[in-house]
Amino acid sequence: MPAPVPGTPSLLRAINDRAALEALLARGPLTRPELSELTGISKPTASQLLARLEEAGLVVRDGTRAGLPGRTAGLYRLNAAAAHVAGADVTPARISVSVADLAGTVVGAHTLETPGRIRVDVVARMGEALDGAAKDAGLTRADLDRAVIGIQGAVDPGTGRLGYAAHIPGWHIPDLVGTLSGGLGVPVAIENDVNLAALAELAGGRAAGAGDFVLLWVADGVGMAVVLNGALHRGATGGAGEIGYMPAVGAPLMRDVRRTHTGGVHSLTGGVAVLRLLREHGFRGRDAAAVLRRAAATVGAAPTGTRTAADAGARAERALTELASRLGVTLATVVGVLDPALVVLTGDVLHAGGEPLRARVEQHLHSLTIPRPKVRISSVQGNPVLAGALQQALQETREEVFSTTAP
Repeated sequence: MPAPVPGTPSLLRAINDRAALEALLARGPLTRPELSELTGISKPTASQLLARLEEAGLVVRDGTRAGLPGRTAGLYRLNAAAAHVAGADVTPARISVSVADLAGTVVGAHTLETPGRIRVDVVARMGEALDGAAKDAGLTRADLDRAVIGIQGAVDPGTGRLGYAAHIPGWHIPDLVGTLSGGLGVPVAIENDVNLAALAELAGGRAAGAGDFVLLWVADGVGMAVVLNGALHRGATGGAGEIGYMPAVGAPLMRDVRRTHTGGVHSLTGGVAVLRLLREHGFRGRDAAAVLRRAAATVGAAPTGTRTAADAGARAERALTELASRLGVTLATVVGVLDPALVVLTGDVLHAGGEPLRARVEQHLHSLTIPRPKVRISSVQGNPVLAGALQQALQETREEVFSTTAP
């Protein structure tokens, strides 16, 4: 069938259908007059398209709304069950999956524990995780229109192989995306986990409405997402933002870096380095985020007048100042190259540092750079990787569904 020519009835119907579906998605149930007013479509045309969309299964009736005396108007809403997507967060220890309907409501979730093994059937493992989440939603894998998988690595578009992820066995196979899509029977996209966290931030977090920003993630390792003109910048091999491997002032120069969580920035600001720094200042524990949270709380606590409390507060101040200095130097390099309007801090470690760490990072960064971007802590609740994966899957699925309704 030939593509519609600009200005033809088919193209105009498609444009009107998309406008109506987007209005219903954004505003909820609407009457025909309300839809006409919001979209600028005439009432007769609105009636025709609602009938067409209802027949296609994309719109359903949703009761009535009282109008003028003696009159009621039928309500229509987007049929959220018309499509379902899955988002996944893959780590060495587990695969977490959420399933959402077309309206973005999470309807199912499942976590599959993945103890480390050398030989792993990645298709079978991913299929088991998807099946668990689909079952929780009252669906099967065949009901999923798309899956977006977030992973601690990046797929090289030139080779189709996963890089920066030696710590996740089984995923280093040729044509990873094609193999998963074919084996699972679901269209699959694979995205870096930190990039997905940035998409979640862009959709409804601190970066909402921001054109240029960077998101710094610190947990066990260090990663960054770069957003330019409102779009992710992935680089030629998918490795844009892998700053953990970047040489850093004060760290030994590492050449031929291959092992995960090694490299200059990793050695100064990764989870192991943060824990070592805190221990040097007298804070004990095995989990970097938990120890840093305790130190940050000590800095912000009201004075008790005891020498012990004063000593703990002073030690915490020195530890946070040193960590903020390391982070500030790292970010200064990024700011000097990209000049972002905003820096978002996320990951277990940076969340644990909270406002005391954020304020000190911003202070150190601004002392080193001419541009002075705002530094903010992520406001995305829950798992930002899953949120970003669902956001990307929904955006792609809605684009497909909303663009192919008019015959």
